[in-house]
Amino acid sequence: MENEPATGPSPQADDRTVIALVDDDRNILTTVSIALQAEGFATRVYSDGEAALSALLHNPPDLAIFDIKMPKMDGMELLRRLRERSSLPVIFLTSKDDEQDEEAGFQMGADDYIAKPFSLRLLLARIRAILRRSDARRPLPLEPGESPVEIIERGRLRMDPARHHVTWDDRPVSLTVTEFLLLEALALHPGVIKSRNQLMDAAYPDDVFVDDRTVDSHIKRMRRKFRSVDGTFSAIETLYGAGYSFSDG
Repeated sequence: MENEPATGPSPQADDRTVIALVDDDRNILTTVSIALQAEGFATRVYSDGEAALSALLHNPPDLAIFDIKMPKMDGMELLRRLRERSSLPVIFLTSKDDEQDEEAGFQMGADDYIAKPFSLRLLLARIRAILRRSDARRPLPLEPGESPVEIIERGRLRMDPARHHVTWDDRPVSLTVTEFLLLEALALHPGVIKSRNQLMDAAYPDDVFVDDRTVDSHIKRMRRKFRSVDGTFSAIETLYGAGYSFSDG
């Protein structure tokens, strides 16, 4: 597959949200692109990280999805170079055992990751959530049957689920979509212990296997982000052998 945008017949393509896909797997590019277009998105597909970087910088989409394992320029290097000049939202596609890649990707500014093999329904949910958070000027319409979500305020924490925006003491805290969903599950019921299984159900609303270590890793990163704005942050409590809880005291 050449590094050219996927075409669509709709004359309103310029009005659609644009998703860029970067992967050397032809089947993934084709399958995901078709699924996204069926949901009303416009897509651009690239099988080469070097060509993708130039296109992403000169004609930015609304969101990009990178595979990590690619020849020439892999997804990690592509993200590193992109972040030098752009804050474009990025989702990583990783293999299940790439915890180190996952950690490094978050540190470089990835917004979320999805482990292969993944469901298209989960990917679409992540895309919509990230777009709502990252582009408050052009919020997406609610899904059929979906109701507006109220602001969550718990002590010094404020969460806006519609835009995936979080503040602590009025200072913004940038969370990935997964981190946001985990925190939301805890903050909605302060003082209640949530098991890892309950948190996995909240953050991964699909039949996707996620082990306990993944939840612990997300909680660890989330705490680190809050402590970067408040060194005394301790609202997310660990109850060993039971799970986690949020304290709004």
